[in-house]
Amino acid sequence: MTKKFQPFSDDSASLSIGEFTIENGTDKIALYGSLDVTRDKNGLKQAKTLKAAVDAIVKALEQDKALPDESSPAEAPQQVKNPFA
Repeated sequence: MTKKFQPFSDDSASLSIGEFTIENGTDKIALYGSLDVTRDKNGLKQAKTLKAAVDAIVKALEQDKALPDESSPAEAPQQVKNPFA
């Protein structure tokens, strides 16, 4: 990784590994896309980058002494009047 990935530190950073993206957030981290780890030096580099990011996520969660059993949505959705009705 060129820049150290710091899980749960902000709501804007992301890390791309091929077509796979790890999107940072203060409440959650989104992982999406596709990654083909090939059996070559580039595949090894991608696998190590992915492992480092996941290890950092696990470490951040393990170090959080106030980690709840389950997180709840940030806020309940609100119903608004249909402006076209």
